[in-house]
Amino acid sequence: MTQYIRLLLNKNDVSRSHYMGLIFTAGVATAGLLMSQSAMAQHWGFSALTIAIALGILLGNTVYPHIASACASGVGVAKQQLLRTGIVLYGLRITFQQIAGVGMTAIVTDFMVLSSTFLLAYWLGTRIFKLDRDTALLIGAGSSICGAAAVMATEPVVRTQASKVSIAVATVVVFGTAGMFLYPALYHLGLTALPIFQTQNSYGVYAGSTIHEVAQVFAAGQAVGSKAADIAVIVKMIRVMMLAPFLLLLSGWLRLRSANLSEQSRKITIPWFAVFFVVMAGINSLQWLPASLTHELIVLDNFLLAMAMAALGLTTHMGAIRSAGIKPLMLGAILFVYLILGGGVINWLVANYC
Repeated sequence: MTQYIRLLLNKNDVSRSHYMGLIFTAGVATAGLLMSQSAMAQHWGFSALTIAIALGILLGNTVYPHIASACASGVGVAKQQLLRTGIVLYGLRITFQQIAGVGMTAIVTDFMVLSSTFLLAYWLGTRIFKLDRDTALLIGAGSSICGAAAVMATEPVVRTQASKVSIAVATVVVFGTAGMFLYPALYHLGLTALPIFQTQNSYGVYAGSTIHEVAQVFAAGQAVGSKAADIAVIVKMIRVMMLAPFLLLLSGWLRLRSANLSEQSRKITIPWFAVFFVVMAGINSLQWLPASLTHELIVLDNFLLAMAMAALGLTTHMGAIRSAGIKPLMLGAILFVYLILGGGVINWLVANYC
């Protein structure tokens, strides 16, 4: 009888921790969403995800340690299960018709930029900067695909510490924000000098295939023109679409690289949330859901991803970030330069020879 009562009390404690943690992360996410609507945040291109993780890190190193025992379970749910759900719903932002509309040139450009950037990140990170494999993979994913969302989606496949995820998110936020202002300046300065800056169409493909975050891509495109913004966002969403096959390939590669060479370790673990991400894009393409429902689900998705980012920030300790040193930022900087220069060359080659 005594053991039964203790078990019941423990279950109640876990349930309370679930609710408290989810309520706390929801509060941080709500604050991030509200702050992202401000004129200042929109001017600087700070998305709700960026603000949510910043608030999470701030609270995670001040208030949260004092209440962690009462919230840990719910924060863990937000960081894992809600993240996967958010990535699945992210597919509702894409249609196959949009992909077909920009043509094969944009698809080939995105693929070449993504693959070359990621491979460069892994090689530089592990060989030159001597970073651990997980940090290099996360920074590579964020720089080559879709910023913070790609970092968060890659974490369940890599299975690493929250501090490494935060480091990767920090790099893509810093350099993605810089790109948002630099690209329009380059467009106006190099309008007649470089082929990729000669039209809004070519600029849109260039911006969409090389800038980190979706919000940053839109801001950089809008600074040049509405046509540039439309093209840039569509090309960017094609990169987002490539997230699913990227995660499947990464999962298989990591399994093959496992130290244990048994049959079990060779078995590929499929990240099903990535598969369902494509399924949701297909549903959106076929317009099986009413437009109003799709809009509401996208709003819900923004909230779930903001909760996941808040949970990540809450479990990130500044000491762990400081211990990583300057090397992750140096890697992010080199990838940023490569996206500008190498990405520009790739855009020019594909446009002229494909």
